[in-house]
Amino acid sequence: MLNLANMITLGRLGAVPVIVWLILEQHHAAAFWLFVGAGVSDGVDGFLAKRCGMETALGRYLDPLADKALLVSLFVTLGWQHILPIWLVLLVISRDFLIIGAVLLAGVLDHDVEIRPTFVSKLNTVVQIALVSWVLAHFAFGFGDIADIGTSVMIGVTALTTAISWYRYLVIWLRDMSGMEQG
Repeated sequence: MLNLANMITLGRLGAVPVIVWLILEQHHAAAFWLFVGAGVSDGVDGFLAKRCGMETALGRYLDPLADKALLVSLFVTLGWQHILPIWLVLLVISRDFLIIGAVLLAGVLDHDVEIRPTFVSKLNTVVQIALVSWVLAHFAFGFGDIADIGTSVMIGVTALTTAISWYRYLVIWLRDMSGMEQG
């Protein structure tokens, strides 16, 4: 069912190609502000869904899809432009493909697996958003040196939280799937 929360989420999903295009066209300030707006919209649609009774089955799927589409698209775009290291982009993408692949495989095996965000996955999302924000702010406003120690630390923390999150989801999935065989 479409309601205001879902329409906001769809708007965020629609912003993804626009932000990518803005980055590719070197309109970094506009990309930064649209990215900030997408982040704010994520909070607003979540608030409306949870606090104002607008939660729907569609929204439970659409919201994480919009979030993943935004972050993965921006990591790929920033990697394509050699702004972020390719190894980091591959790590971020492989984590998301692992999660999607695990859910699909469980479905093929007729086993319902509910992937719930863990603390480290929520932390990882915050760290990924911070890194993308930092990079876009740098190019938009000349905010610091992109090759400085802060950026290197942010890349390292993003890699670490992504790898830990990747591992945690794998362990949870393997535990759930091995329980399937015992039942």
